[in-house]
Amino acid sequence: MSSEGLILVVEDDAVQAEAVAILLRHDGYAVETATTGAEALERTQGVPGPDLVLLDVQLPDLSGTEIVRRVRAASSVPIILLSARRQESDKVIGLDAGADDYIMKPFSPNELLARVRAQLRRQAARSGAVASGASNGYRIGALHIEPRTRRATRGGEAIQLSAREFDLLRVLAEAAGAVVGRRQLLTRVWGPEYYGDERMLDVYIRRVRKKIEPDPNAPTYLHTVWGVGYRLAEEPPGGAT
Repeated sequence: MSSEGLILVVEDDAVQAEAVAILLRHDGYAVETATTGAEALERTQGVPGPDLVLLDVQLPDLSGTEIVRRVRAASSVPIILLSARRQESDKVIGLDAGADDYIMKPFSPNELLARVRAQLRRQAARSGAVASGASNGYRIGALHIEPRTRRATRGGEAIQLSAREFDLLRVLAEAAGAVVGRRQLLTRVWGPEYYGDERMLDVYIRRVRKKIEPDPNAPTYLHTVWGVGYRLAEEPPGGAT
């Protein structure tokens, strides 16, 4: 049984919202519910805010992806999208917006609880990461990555990264230019218990590239090593395989 964590369930179907709330409370979590996007945004901006948000994609006023974008502008709270849509494009759009995970309905109670626990563990690890990491951060050309403050800059300009995006960049920086395999990245960033779609990594790589690269289509820093993984090193565009 869990003993802490406030979870906000955003779902306009009262029956489904109550079923999820009962499940979470039985596992030891405190639960709040919201039925609209406007209410969800108000709750996430409150003090104290939730430790995790379970967000239905289809709401009467705002789409789930729009809510994610607005929340991400001010918070790194873990967000798990819930959706009956099964198209891969819907999942990619949600993750691109800044969601941390995506669960398709109908889902089993055990799967939902496992995903919730995984996200809360990751968030706790991120919070503890301030006490670790290189004292002076990592410098890769114009990039500067500071694990203690969880800040990244390029040429002195701040780069706005989500918590997961920063973790991905930090793990690559720690490798000091060496290739980091796809499975290793998933394990280090999402946790050893992660069993979701590995293509999520590709989504996050694209997002990080858009933020750190002068030209994401011709990377200078974040390079793909086909069939193996990725490496972070300053190289001229086209200099990596």
